[in-house]
Amino acid sequence: MSFRPPLAPTAVIALAAAISLLAAGCGSSSPAASSASPSAQQSASAHSIEPAIHFTACMRAHRVPDFPDPTTSPRAWKQALDPSTPHSPAFLSAAAACQHLLPDLGPRNQSTADRRARVAAALAFARCMRGHGFPSMPDPTSSGDINHQMIAAAGIDLRQPALVQAADACAPVTHGLITKAAVARFVAGQ
Repeated sequence: MSFRPPLAPTAVIALAAAISLLAAGCGSSSPAASSASPSAQQSASAHSIEPAIHFTACMRAHRVPDFPDPTTSPRAWKQALDPSTPHSPAFLSAAAACQHLLPDLGPRNQSTADRRARVAAALAFARCMRGHGFPSMPDPTSSGDINHQMIAAAGIDLRQPALVQAADACAPVTHGLITKAAVARFVAGQ
């Protein structure tokens, strides 16, 4: 898990691509897939569909109650995320809130300007954290990610109340790219 910026409307295309890859992995009939034991295939299939199921539950919890189920309606599920499908503000808001549940929606799907803004925001956040009592806070990766492993390697314990207080104080320097809610999810997801 890492801090991620909100999903822009143009990122729906990236979302659809990630969904297509995820769904393709669920129903693979490739020779490699069929050479694995049935229990290994079932385990791999269940593992690959898990993010889609969690994403669907999140979308429904965020006021998109009729979002299709990926296991019973995979085509409808992919169609719902197709960029040519009109999307309501509620859908876009839910997708932004739930994007962290789909692993392939990382920064590589962002425009150059979005990537630069993400990196600049994460750098400002790290500098702010160092100024708020966490001198070992690492800079983000070149794509703007700050993850649990980086923080642990820096010797920072995410369970410290002072860390959350500092992160909440530093969130505004990111101009909305890192929010207090994202900090809470990040800390809870350790």
